[in-house]
Amino acid sequence: MKKFNILLCFALCLALLAIQTPAFAYIGPGAGIPFIGSFIGFVVTVVLVISAILFWPIRKLLKRKKSNNNNNDNNQ
Repeated sequence: MKKFNILLCFALCLALLAIQTPAFAYIGPGAGIPFIGSFIGFVVTVVLVISAILFWPIRKLLKRKKSNNNNNDNNQ
């Protein structure tokens, strides 16, 4: 009996999903423009984070090289 109830519930849910009617609703530019702005902000943030992570070791090497050059100039 329990298996029959689960099967009946599944069939009912499937039938309800199959007979949906379309919603004739207008989504104006007021919903799209903030979404585009948020998407652009997210992409810019991801690019900046990745570039900062990739540039970190290069910056350390440049600082180390600069400090070695300054030490060599002071010793001569």
